[in-house]
Amino acid sequence: MDLDFNGDVASLDAELLQLPEVSPLAIKANPCVAEKLFDQWLSLPETNSLVKSLLNNAKGGGPLNVAGVSSSTNSAASNSLPSMFPAGSTPPLSPRSSSGSPRIMKQRAGPSALGSPLKLVNEPVKELIPQFYFLNGRPPPNELKERCLFRINQFFYGHMDGLQMHEFKPVTKEICKLPSFFSTALFRKIDVDCTGVVTRDAFVDYWINGNMLTKDIATQIYTILKQPDVKYLAQDDFKPVLRELLATHPGLEFLQSTPEFQERYAETVIYRIFYYVNRSGNGRLTLRELKRSNLIAAMQHADEEEDINKVLRYFSYEHFYVIYCKFWELDTDHDFLIDKENLIRYGNHALTYRIVDRIFSQVPRKFTSKVEGKMGYEDFVYFILSEEDKSSEPSLEYWFKCIDLDGNGIITRNEMQFFYEEQLHRMECMAQEPVLFEDILCQIVDMISPEDESYFTIRDLKGSKLSGSVFNILFNLNKFMAFETRDPFLIRQERENPTLTDWDRFAHREYIRLSMEEDAEDASNGSADVWDESLEAPF
Repeated sequence: MDLDFNGDVASLDAELLQLPEVSPLAIKANPCVAEKLFDQWLSLPETNSLVKSLLNNAKGGGPLNVAGVSSSTNSAASNSLPSMFPAGSTPPLSPRSSSGSPRIMKQRAGPSALGSPLKLVNEPVKELIPQFYFLNGRPPPNELKERCLFRINQFFYGHMDGLQMHEFKPVTKEICKLPSFFSTALFRKIDVDCTGVVTRDAFVDYWINGNMLTKDIATQIYTILKQPDVKYLAQDDFKPVLRELLATHPGLEFLQSTPEFQERYAETVIYRIFYYVNRSGNGRLTLRELKRSNLIAAMQHADEEEDINKVLRYFSYEHFYVIYCKFWELDTDHDFLIDKENLIRYGNHALTYRIVDRIFSQVPRKFTSKVEGKMGYEDFVYFILSEEDKSSEPSLEYWFKCIDLDGNGIITRNEMQFFYEEQLHRMECMAQEPVLFEDILCQIVDMISPEDESYFTIRDLKGSKLSGSVFNILFNLNKFMAFETRDPFLIRQERENPTLTDWDRFAHREYIRLSMEEDAEDASNGSADVWDESLEAPF
């Protein structure tokens, strides 16, 4: 824009005083315009007093405050400064766009905090962020709270003194949506004074006011089971739940006449839970581990299914029966402890001495047995679950630690050869054609496809579906030979039931075998015509 200046400043068009609307090029082309305007402004009496006041404030260290500062971002157009125009003759501001930035509109809403024409402070727009973290859980919405209170009133109607323990199960099942065998644990969690009853107000205070209503089911179960002031679940925390399951589940009624086996069943279920869920292996099951597992789904399945043997995860009685009987077969003196010579007979002498030595060196897992050189029942549960299902992550980690002789996190050629040497010797003793280690190593590399072919990591093994067979090649001769001559019919069966694990198939076969043995013993009244493992071939 070109600006021509002629004549006296007083006759200058008032519109030109809106300097932000004037092109900078015009000001630069006619600098005398800005200079004369500034000189005339300085000559005004009001300006003189204002400048003196500001100088005195600056010398005294006081704030530079001028009353009546306009909210406009342009100090040149501020109406707080003395005007060169007579009162009432101030020219109108040029029209501004009504579709300005929300930020600009916000800044014009009020005067600057400093009140100075020299500097205007732009207040940032503060966005209100709703609360997203609640220390004790998110409070329930009013609608959900009212609906839950209505249901609570229905269940507590006619029970002014509260509900006793045997009356509390419908509340656990219908209102809390928890498995029914959590009834006793929940009742005792609320009845902290052990009065024997839970009143309506006590239940509302715990379930609604305690924000249990809005928590996910894993957090609810974790909160109910864990002890106060700790952040994990121990094995003992599951015992009340298992006791109620044994007392109420129709599929376990037959055990009520044999309390010693009820206890063994509960122990086995707990050991299986910690084997699969407690991935850190420290005996402290965290909420994160619980949420990442399938334990909650298995509990719900056990609560809905009358046939406990159909609940293959953790709770199957047939699986417990197989584990216990296999342990009892090896424990010849029945002191509930087994040593190396006992374990070497497992699976019809399937394991090598070197791998049994590694197990008893407690490298894969520290024994809970307090007797030196002895494996307890819990230790055996971990062993058999690892041995019979080498496709699971706990099993892969168990055997990886056994083969990793120096514990450096990788399995090398020399470490594998150390274990395979005994396998090779056993094949020669059985007059079978031995397979050289170099050929086996090539086969293993093809099966695993490691990132670096010079060694194997646990990550390599977890990324392959054939990792279990690698371990069988190294220390389980029976399964190694079965893998080399595997039946296509069995392979087809496995593909037809992909949801079944290797453990599920093993437990099913063994349960049939053990039950047939027991039937034969019953029929013959202890006759010696029954199957005897000691008569089998050593390999």
